[in-house]
Amino acid sequence: MLRVILLVVAILLILISLLQGGKSEGLSAFTGSGDLGLFQNVKERGPEKVISYITMALGIIFFILVIIIRIVE
Repeated sequence: MLRVILLVVAILLILISLLQGGKSEGLSAFTGSGDLGLFQNVKERGPEKVISYITMALGIIFFILVIIIRIVE
């Protein structure tokens, strides 16, 4: 049962991560030609903020489920 929940959370985590907007434009992040802005203070607003919170919550739930499954087995 826990493994099914873990699978659902993992799929939701992947899908919600794909919905997040990129912080840099296209391939410039891979080529190094653009500024990544990793340490810039960027405020998320509206739907971006909600998606960010959902991603964080799903990540925490995923982490906790993995630990529980490893302890139980």
